[in-house]
Amino acid sequence: MEKAFFNPIAVGETLPSKNIHAVSVSMPKISDVIGYEEFDEDTLKVIKSGYPRFILHPYLKKLSSFIQKKYQVSDAYEVVLLSSKKAVDLVSDKYYIYNKIDIDEPFGVILVQNGTTQLQKVLSYIQHVGCNLSSRLAEEYLFKEGLIDTLHKEELEEKDVSEKIVKTTLAKAYKQPIENVELTPSGMNAIYSVVRGLHSIQAHNGRDILIQFGWLYLDTMNIVNHHFQRQKVFPDISNLDLLEKYLKDYGLRITAIITEVPTNPLLKCVDIKRLRTLCDKYNIPLVIDSTFATPFNLDLTNYADIFVESLTKFASGNADVLMGAIILNKKHRLSHMNKEFFKHCENVFIKDIQRMAFEIKNYENRVKKISSNTKKLVKYLETCPYVDKVYYCLDEDNKNNYSQTMIDDNSYVGIVSVTFNKPLEETYDKLNFAKGPSLGTEFTLLMLYTYLAHYDLIKTKKGKEFLEKIELPIDLIRISVGTEPIEKIIKEFERIRINNI
Repeated sequence: MEKAFFNPIAVGETLPSKNIHAVSVSMPKISDVIGYEEFDEDTLKVIKSGYPRFILHPYLKKLSSFIQKKYQVSDAYEVVLLSSKKAVDLVSDKYYIYNKIDIDEPFGVILVQNGTTQLQKVLSYIQHVGCNLSSRLAEEYLFKEGLIDTLHKEELEEKDVSEKIVKTTLAKAYKQPIENVELTPSGMNAIYSVVRGLHSIQAHNGRDILIQFGWLYLDTMNIVNHHFQRQKVFPDISNLDLLEKYLKDYGLRITAIITEVPTNPLLKCVDIKRLRTLCDKYNIPLVIDSTFATPFNLDLTNYADIFVESLTKFASGNADVLMGAIILNKKHRLSHMNKEFFKHCENVFIKDIQRMAFEIKNYENRVKKISSNTKKLVKYLETCPYVDKVYYCLDEDNKNNYSQTMIDDNSYVGIVSVTFNKPLEETYDKLNFAKGPSLGTEFTLLMLYTYLAHYDLIKTKKGKEFLEKIELPIDLIRISVGTEPIEKIIKEFERIRINNI
């Protein structure tokens, strides 16, 4: 019998396996996902690491304990580690925390009183702003202090060339000068820095409303909520008439429009030419999250004023480094104001840049292989009797919009979302792909999107009605297509059909 290409991965195992800097974690069954969301002790006991902005890294826990002892901090306080002293000021000012301690460390520390609601607020804000401390910095610190025995072995570029490699690769891909590119320690920190920059630039012009066009990623919306008292959300990106009507009344008060191309997770795309025309009419900057599109699948350089990208995804391809980027478009009026946007960015730890520099050299080839696989997988899934609906970049509703910006006819964004006409226990649970948060990996990665992103909405009648209103299926499975042989990927999906004969 032929050996299976994909094998089960135990719950709690890092993705990628045996990598201390992995940003994903295996949740192979729906019961694991629910256990994680419900804070089930047995589930959390085995999930020791995960996406760094959501689950505190074990090295950060160890470092936090060390700092508590080193500076003799009372147990009445939680030691919270941040990426910098600048981040300490940011969080402290936001929540009126005056428990700063005088330290001499290459990172920031604040003390938050235990047993209060403030701690969760602080941790959530750090998550949204993306000023988490690097696991590689924590690892290096702990090793020097003799608190861990070894350093994780991985391939890195040389220090003196790594940042140039990453920035040059992005500048070339986005057709921009290198000075218009800035790196951040996460994609969310890139979005946060752009939002802060826009706020400071536009406030004196009386532009105080920020538009979120499309049902954006949850943390993006949270950042806007933190920094803009006035905002307007248009969940349906296909209804540009509604946006145009709103702009007739409020166009000169709009700070910017933020959108994703395509949207996560339903892969919808706005009529980008019409949106750009509206932005030009009212002199509104357009910010595009291009993480899904990448600069190699969709050419958006004629449309965005500012790009933000989570490099953790396709640019890395290995889900083992957290990083983001801001790219200012030289064709539009904000490109000369890079200092106003970049000054809000947190610094990126050098070893993270070294790792990214090694991985990003294969960015274009990786995306093209994934795109080719995605096209074939979509063709297969659309013929499957057990598949209810397939969402992908070139669906019939959006084909004309996408064709305006496609780099070539064979480019497919490497994400496919599906719903099955069978219970998740017979589909999601049965597949042996890696399953957990994140995307853009060279290994095929499945995620129960709505469960992990909007579990609070699933639990209430009102929440379910809202999900139905925005047409986000509860049982949606997001597939990040990998670079494995496509026949092996399809064969794994075939197991659903075979097992149900």
